[in-house]
Amino acid sequence: MTQSLAPASVDGPAVRPSRPRRVLRAVAVLSCVPYLGLKAAWIAGSRVGIPEGSPLLDDRLAMAVINGVSVLLDSAVIVLALVLTRPWGLRVPAWLLAFPVWVATGLLAPIMAGFPAQLVVRAFGAGESPGKEPFLDEWVFAVVYGGFIAQGLALGGLFVLYARDRWGYLWRGRVGDLAVGVLGPAHRALAALAAVLALLPLTLHAMWACGVTAGLSEGRAADRGGDFYVLEAVFVVFLVAAVAGAVLPAFRRGRALPVSVPLGLAWVGSGAVACWGGWLSLASLGGAGNIADRPTPLMSLAYAGQMLVGLLVAAIGAYSFAERSARAGRRAA
Repeated sequence: MTQSLAPASVDGPAVRPSRPRRVLRAVAVLSCVPYLGLKAAWIAGSRVGIPEGSPLLDDRLAMAVINGVSVLLDSAVIVLALVLTRPWGLRVPAWLLAFPVWVATGLLAPIMAGFPAQLVVRAFGAGESPGKEPFLDEWVFAVVYGGFIAQGLALGGLFVLYARDRWGYLWRGRVGDLAVGVLGPAHRALAALAAVLALLPLTLHAMWACGVTAGLSEGRAADRGGDFYVLEAVFVVFLVAAVAGAVLPAFRRGRALPVSVPLGLAWVGSGAVACWGGWLSLASLGGAGNIADRPTPLMSLAYAGQMLVGLLVAAIGAYSFAERSARAGRRAA
């Protein structure tokens, strides 16, 4: 039976400053402090946590610019924590809030999944390649990634509570109850296109996760270790999640599943593959450094392909969300 989708008014009850929200907000803000402190120290010229021989010391100006951008990005976490917990946050335009939260989700989710897995791999003596040049002291990764995981958990919890209050009516019901007009031929065609585009990056990341060196640069192949294999496996998982989030509702697969399941898969999966694909694509454009470390054409195709898949799945989800919201509004009118 199709459930009612009457929208809740954003002028109704404000976001309640409940204890769980206050705790999550405090965790989100405090977890930014170590990262922001390190970045500020590096911008000021400090070398704390940076060992001798680190490539980070090769170009001080570029490092200062990158660290400045990083400070702005992490400061956005504090802004988002306030938006998600203050009464005026419900009046923020949906796109203005959803996009930065989607980006934050995409950047943090692979770290939240990958870093603990890398710690487990290292515990069994299969971490990074012993011959790899030092990048940062080990304690820096623990502090920074630990903070990122706390940020992701806190922001994720806050956004779920916020989205339940503002848009909860949009994910009621099950996949089989979705109206045909919401998920029509165009949606199915785009979902199929996303699945086809995902084949190349999915295959390459799966090959690299299994130890195949084809398509890898000479330097990347030489530096492989447990961390590398975990990261490649994480990319595979999020690519599958993104495609599943688009395909399941489009082709009415898993009709008994709550709508929130493919919605969550599409949200997290598309953000992860799009944001990291975009980040790695931008990093590959640097052109400086050892030629053996520069991405090969296949590596660049993998990064660009996963970025396109993520953006396409996100566009499909945004369109379906808008269409379902419009239908709910017409029913309530």
